[in-house]
Amino acid sequence: MRTVLIALGALALVAVLVVGLTQATGTGDETPAPTRAPYDLQAALRELEGAPPPLAALHENANELIEATPASFERQMAALEGHPVVVNKWASWCGPCRAEFPVFQRLAVERGREVAFIGLNSRDGTKPASEFLADYPVPYPSFEDPEERIARDISAPANYPITIFYGADGEPSFIKQGGYRSEADLRADIERYAR
Repeated sequence: MRTVLIALGALALVAVLVVGLTQATGTGDETPAPTRAPYDLQAALRELEGAPPPLAALHENANELIEATPASFERQMAALEGHPVVVNKWASWCGPCRAEFPVFQRLAVERGREVAFIGLNSRDGTKPASEFLADYPVPYPSFEDPEERIARDISAPANYPITIFYGADGEPSFIKQGGYRSEADLRADIERYAR
């Protein structure tokens, strides 16, 4: 009898191990998690066709890093007067920037015919910033600001990421410190502050 109990115990142990290993290795019937298609910059730009000329000019420089000074940035902002503007300060080494870029990719297409989006690449080098943009392309340009001179001029705090909202009158209306975790959060701030 004892031998039978030991055999049954061993069989039960083997069954538990087989079930556990099957679940751990994922060999059962599983539904794969949904994945987002890779971001298609050219398709995004097609969706933005017909934007007003000042916004279309930004789209023509999509995903470009533009050498900038405080004066050239100010001229860019002046050219956008009459349109709300969202300025996102980012850096390639910033983990929260990397996490929020997909949100900006999508909302810049969704709202890019009424709202101007501009990147401000600060405290970064051209090569790592270009590599970052190759991984996370956006339908708007980013202005290089390696010494944060532009960031200081527009009162952007020193941390990352920072998003500054401007009304159509060209005046800043809100500074968001930290990254956006969802499209809904960025969409709500655009509705509230970029008017």
